[in-house]
Amino acid sequence: MKKSPLRIIAHRLGLLAYVLFALFPLYWLFKIAVTPESLLYSEGVRLWPSAMSFDSFTKVLTATDFPAFFRNSIVVAGGTAFFVTIFASLSGYAFSRFRFAGKALIVGLMLLTQMFPIVMLIAPIYRLMTPLGLTDSLWGLIITYTAFNVPFATFLMQSFFEGIPKELEESAMIDGCTRFEALRKVIFPLTLPGMAATLGFVFTAAWSELLFSLMLINSEEKMTFPVGLLSFIGKFSVDWGQMMAAGVLALIPACVFFALIQCYLVQGLTAGAVKG
Repeated sequence: MKKSPLRIIAHRLGLLAYVLFALFPLYWLFKIAVTPESLLYSEGVRLWPSAMSFDSFTKVLTATDFPAFFRNSIVVAGGTAFFVTIFASLSGYAFSRFRFAGKALIVGLMLLTQMFPIVMLIAPIYRLMTPLGLTDSLWGLIITYTAFNVPFATFLMQSFFEGIPKELEESAMIDGCTRFEALRKVIFPLTLPGMAATLGFVFTAAWSELLFSLMLINSEEKMTFPVGLLSFIGKFSVDWGQMMAAGVLALIPACVFFALIQCYLVQGLTAGAVKG
């Protein structure tokens, strides 16, 4: 059924309104970041500042520990995304292709881990990490984030493996490949969109996580940027300019990452939608 021009225009206007609404907080973040400190409180609410300055960005990069926070977040988010993708790919393949005793129980327990609010688990995790020497350690954060993200990522990868015909790997094995070779040469290349979707989801989740970083990290040189942002809040005032500039800079890795995997991500998120 052909849509009327009026309906198409209304549809596009609605989408445009949604995009503007979603992007407005980001615009406001950038607007405050480039507003000179002298005008920040004096010119009131304006859609665009009467003058622009990048002094806040300069101060954040040269006079604060933000570069160290930034580097720590890259290590933690990148490491978590790497390990979760490996573990979730292997476990998702196992759940998709094999039948074994206790499979339903394991799936149920993995679902159970997703039902508890993170706040409830902070104290037990801290008590568990302390004797292992993993508090105040980036490895502690990577292990914690990996443990929390593997269940959901496993179900995500399982759906991708189930969308790949078993006949493909069976044909490879008839041609002389072992199961591992069939998995590496035939199946894994076909699941690249799924791996990209998993990488994007996990990287974003680890990049912006605050509660565990706040609890497990004590020393300033190991803080991640969500915790580092709190350093711009003083006892009696907030340095809004530098905080917003740090927020803008923190957006860059996530934007670059998603731009690099965009083509795989779209395929990955829509794969399985019309399966069967």
